[in-house]
Amino acid sequence: MTDQGELAIGLDFGTSGAKALAVARDGGVVARATAPYETRRPEPDAAEQDPGDWIRARDRVLADLAAQTDPGRWGAIALSAMLPTLVELDPAGRPLAPAITWEDGRADADGRRIAESAGEALVYRTTGQRLDGRYLLPMHARLARSGARDDTTIAGAKDLLFASLTGSLRTDPSTAAGYGAYALRGGWNEAILAAAGVSADRLPEVAPSTSAAPLRQEAAALWRCRPGLPVVLGGADSVLGAYGLGVRSPGSVAYVAGTSTVILGWSASADPDPSGRYLVTPMADDGYGLEMDLMATGSALAWLAGLLGIEGGAAGAMALADEGSLLDAPLVLPYFSPGEQGALWDPQLLGAVEGITLRTSRADLARGLVAGIVAESRRCLAALAETEGAGAGPVVVSGRGGASRAFRQALADASGRTVLHDPGEQDHSALGAALLAGRTALGWPDDPAAHRDAFVAVRPDPSAAAAWADRYDRHERARLAQRARLT
Repeated sequence: MTDQGELAIGLDFGTSGAKALAVARDGGVVARATAPYETRRPEPDAAEQDPGDWIRARDRVLADLAAQTDPGRWGAIALSAMLPTLVELDPAGRPLAPAITWEDGRADADGRRIAESAGEALVYRTTGQRLDGRYLLPMHARLARSGARDDTTIAGAKDLLFASLTGSLRTDPSTAAGYGAYALRGGWNEAILAAAGVSADRLPEVAPSTSAAPLRQEAAALWRCRPGLPVVLGGADSVLGAYGLGVRSPGSVAYVAGTSTVILGWSASADPDPSGRYLVTPMADDGYGLEMDLMATGSALAWLAGLLGIEGGAAGAMALADEGSLLDAPLVLPYFSPGEQGALWDPQLLGAVEGITLRTSRADLARGLVAGIVAESRRCLAALAETEGAGAGPVVVSGRGGASRAFRQALADASGRTVLHDPGEQDHSALGAALLAGRTALGWPDDPAAHRDAFVAVRPDPSAAAAWADRYDRHERARLAQRARLT
């Protein structure tokens, strides 16, 4: 039975909307709320959001939680958010223009210029990041070329949201990683900042994810909770998704399937990969996430649903894929963003479909796209398995993209690893934020795998291994052929 004492509130601001959970001391979710917001695409490669939409979504989900629970029982709030997402602020802390999200590809040339000026090897060795146009400093550099003001503060989405609740602008190490100049062993790297033409005084203070500031009195009045309630800084959605899944030690791998897919293993070491296959991101409490991001998974499924008139968006496309046959499915390269930031880190890759016939059905096409996503996931999981202690155990799946049992079976069969799924929760980034708030601000017990016994396991079917090996080989041949044409 869920403990009815003090509640921790987790807020997650993802690409498509805000999610909020009220969580009790025993980890049970007692209330939840969601609020969508829009991504605008005013020109090719653009992806922008209105920061005011985030604030309105914040107010809506917290008002919904206040209607479902007694706000007097709220003990702490913590934040999670998408990254990298750029918000330029004026000296008063107000957004100057639409926010630029991680889906935006207009700053690729600026990313290459900054990386080459600072030295790509130095950037990766220092920050654990592969700098491209989807980091905040290149995004800012593109705006600066258009005559942006020189008195702006460069901030991330969560940085602004934390300031809106507390009046204090700060960032945490996992969010700071999305700027492109945060050193893994602490602090902004001056050489990379210089290459980007930015001084450190235009960036937020970096504070631990577990640090907190009091909730502003006027904000507390909105939801009838107590003034001074601790607001825990929190972290990136990938990091807190892993935290909510209990991936906080070597072995298991978090697989968070949303608009994009994050594949993240835990490591005690901050050492980057000699082959540059994964990013290294500071975790919320200790350790580092070895992270690979498949950029167009949920969004590609939603695109296919819209194209083919499939009801239910990405979830509908995933369900339809369950009806298709792997043998009949066309080969689909799932690089719809375009580019890839998984184990390949190749910004030039494009989506492609090969092998369509008059017999190809909608279900076959959906199955082909899902198979392409699984093939890239297999590559990422294999890279983590090669890193000592980082990811040779089960794959722990979260997000709406992981709700399909057929998808989890395909992931298990293709990777040869057990896949675990929490059937009672999909919003593990919001859950991770709430658990972080409870454990750091309210003194809750810290048991990363407390609810792992409720997870459902799918184990690999040895009889399917040959078919998936053949599929992966075909996938690789098609990818390499496309890469040769592009060069």
